[in-house]
Amino acid sequence: MKKFLTLLMVCVLALMTGCGSGEKKSAEGQIKLGMITHLNVSETLLDNYFEKASSRMQQTSGMYAPKHIFFDNMTSMVAALKSKQIDALSTYYSVSNYLIAQNDDFVPVNHGIPKVSDSFCCALLKENVALQKEFDTAIDELRTEGTLKKLTGTYITNADENLPPVAMPNFNDAETVKVAVTGDLPPLDLVLPDGRPSGFNTALLAEIASKLGKNFELVKIDSGARAVALTSKQVDVVFWVAVPQNETLAPPDCDIPEGVILTVPYFTDEIVHVKLKK
Repeated sequence: MKKFLTLLMVCVLALMTGCGSGEKKSAEGQIKLGMITHLNVSETLLDNYFEKASSRMQQTSGMYAPKHIFFDNMTSMVAALKSKQIDALSTYYSVSNYLIAQNDDFVPVNHGIPKVSDSFCCALLKENVALQKEFDTAIDELRTEGTLKKLTGTYITNADENLPPVAMPNFNDAETVKVAVTGDLPPLDLVLPDGRPSGFNTALLAEIASKLGKNFELVKIDSGARAVALTSKQVDVVFWVAVPQNETLAPPDCDIPEGVILTVPYFTDEIVHVKLKK
C-alpha cells in the first residue's frame, strides 16, 4: 500500500510540473517545430541532431530540442502555425521579415535558438558536372563584379514586393535548362499568387542565364518535391538547397542525396523561428 501511495504522489507531481510549464509543448513534451521538407534528412534524424546539439549547448544558449514536423510548402506550414498545429516554424531571417510583414499575428522567437546560418546553393545531378562548373563560374563572376551584392540588396535586404518579375533572356537555338523554383522562401525564392516566379530567384537566374548564353525554363514545384524532381530528371537544376555553414546543429553534407552535387553558394542567411503572438 505504501509503495502504491508513493507511486501515486510521483504521478501527481509529474502532472503538476507539466501543467505549470510556461511553453506550449506536444504530447511528447517537446516544442512542435514546423520546417520545410528536406531533400535527404528525415524528421527523426533531424530530431536526433537537435537533441545532441541541445545537450552540448543547453548551458550556454538555453537551446531546446524540438519535435520537427515537415511541410512540403510554406503555405501549409503557415496554415499549421495559424491553426496552432505547431508551436513555431523554422525559416531564415530574410524570410521571417517577409512573413511577419504579411502576418500581423507573427513574431520572432528570441530565445532557445543558437545563432547559426545556412548557405544556399543550386543542386544538380552528378552527371551534370559540366553545367555545375558553368554555374560556379557565373556565380563567382557575379560576386566579383558586385552584381550579386546588388541583387541581394534589391531583392532581399531591401525587398520591395512591388518589383516586377525579371524576365529570363531568350537565345535563339540555345540549350534550354529547366530550373525548379518553389516560392517557399520569399523573397529569396518567391512565386507570386498568379504563379509567376519573381524576386531574387528570377533576378539571379536571369543573370546566370545571360552569362551561360542558355535559355532557362522556370518550373514551379513544392519544396518537398525538389529531390524527386531532380532525380527523376523533371528538372536539370534545383534553385535552392540549404547547407549548414558548420556542424553546430547538423553535418554540412547531411541533406545532400547520393548522386547530387551543389554549386558554390550564392547567399547566406541566419536560421530563425517564428511563432504566434500571445
